[in-house]
Amino acid sequence: MSVPEDIFDGSHPVDGVELPPQLRPEDQPASVVAGLSAEPGGEEAGKSETGGNTYGQILKSSVLIGGSSVIGIFSRIIRVKFVAYLLGPAGVGLFGVYNSVALLAENIAGLGVSSSGIRQIAAAKSTGDMERVALADAVLQRTSLVLGLIGAVALALLARPISIVTFGNADHTKAILYLSIGVCLQLIAWGELALVEGLRRIADVAKASVIATVIGTLLGVPLVYWFGQDGVVPSLVLLNFLALATAWWYSRKVGLPKPHIKPAQVFEEVSELLKLGSIFMMGWMLQSAVAYLARTLILRRSGLDAAGLYQSAWAMGGLYAGLIIQSMAADFYPRLTSAAKDNALTNRLVNEQARLGMLIAGPGVLITVTFTPLVMTLFYTAKFTAAVDVMRWISVGTLLQVVTWPMGYILVAKNQRVLYFWSELGGAIFYAAACWFFIGRWGLNGAGIAFFAYCAFHGLFNYPLIRHLSGFRWSRENLREGASFLTLIAAVCAGFRLLPWLAATGVGAVVAAASCIYAVHTIVRLLPWDRVPKQLQRVILMLGIKPVHEQGK
Repeated sequence: MSVPEDIFDGSHPVDGVELPPQLRPEDQPASVVAGLSAEPGGEEAGKSETGGNTYGQILKSSVLIGGSSVIGIFSRIIRVKFVAYLLGPAGVGLFGVYNSVALLAENIAGLGVSSSGIRQIAAAKSTGDMERVALADAVLQRTSLVLGLIGAVALALLARPISIVTFGNADHTKAILYLSIGVCLQLIAWGELALVEGLRRIADVAKASVIATVIGTLLGVPLVYWFGQDGVVPSLVLLNFLALATAWWYSRKVGLPKPHIKPAQVFEEVSELLKLGSIFMMGWMLQSAVAYLARTLILRRSGLDAAGLYQSAWAMGGLYAGLIIQSMAADFYPRLTSAAKDNALTNRLVNEQARLGMLIAGPGVLITVTFTPLVMTLFYTAKFTAAVDVMRWISVGTLLQVVTWPMGYILVAKNQRVLYFWSELGGAIFYAAACWFFIGRWGLNGAGIAFFAYCAFHGLFNYPLIRHLSGFRWSRENLREGASFLTLIAAVCAGFRLLPWLAATGVGAVVAAASCIYAVHTIVRLLPWDRVPKQLQRVILMLGIKPVHEQGK
């Protein structure tokens, strides 16, 4: 599973990947929160405040992560807008290529221990043993520091050959050398943030991301203004430093007891981190390598401007759905881990997460597909409208990810390392072949088609694996609503091919508005009114939708 890595700069990629935190009541001390979960697989693991389903918890975490990310997203938009204005498509392309190099290095050097650490911390939390949580956290932090230093040294030593392979010359060697500092900082930051994520402190993770991004924008934009393209790498390293600073601050707020560490315990913890982490690392490395391949193919065949257009489409195409993916990783992954021993409960959690994610993401994707030219002009410049078609393909692909990712998390929650690896390997091989074929045939637009094809293939490839593992089946509601949203999106896209632009936009706007009303109406009927976040209650009442007060009683 992979997510547009530039959507959440400075945060951990979601399963190729960003695997963030969990929800905790703001007025509860960490020691109390740590004891709220039952034993893994226990009955309480899948229950929510709704009593019978987890829609309330899913919606609450989605609103919390999404709402808290609005400021961060706005800050990123300002930063990208300035980069696009000051440096044009070439500058945005350079930003994306450097970021893909850094992400590939981070995923290889990190060995996946931050996400395997999240799993260990979540499992320790479910027992209520804070000493065990403290031990897992202490070992993870030290391991992340060592891996960060190793990753930085390795990238520095390989800076010249990476520059030659990526750009066709050694002119960018010094920039990649400086980028190695950011790789070290980011790996340490992931280790710090894993504690907050494993304890399901969603609000703290959202705050850390927002603070780092806002300050990074305020300080990073002047760097690009003063130094031009030479300021791109310093701005990225600055984001890594701020990610570490905020992660360190919020991890210290947990207030864990000082662990009594024995050598045998260290060996056991590190062994567990590396066993699962190495599988994560291989999966992420494959996905990062393919993302790097796609950018390199575009760069070498069509130039830096085309790479910039692809970067802009990649960032904006997955922006809305990416919020849902982030909240999914933050809340759903640890929650599913706690229920992993109960197949029936696990499958129900997956269907509920997929349905609510689809109801939230579907209308957003329809809006994005309809108003793509306006989005590209507003957030970048008129020069970027050439990326309209590729952005539409990417938008639809991210919707498929929102629906299929919950299913894929079963492999991780059940610690099925071998199946997870084959799932990622199969997806990466297909994605690489699709990039090579479609980019060679259709250039920039081919990159978007390749991403959409990969998302569809990965879901179809995973389904029989998950079905064999847990007996998973898609619910009737998910099949019906999924087919409906895909049909509507296909119809809107076809409208832009067959109708005049103004008429197609009008049709798309009507369809998007209707889908929004349907989605809100359905969500309201899925959970009691008092469990709907207050921010949404006002919107729902403004739309004239009648609350179902007795639902769930």
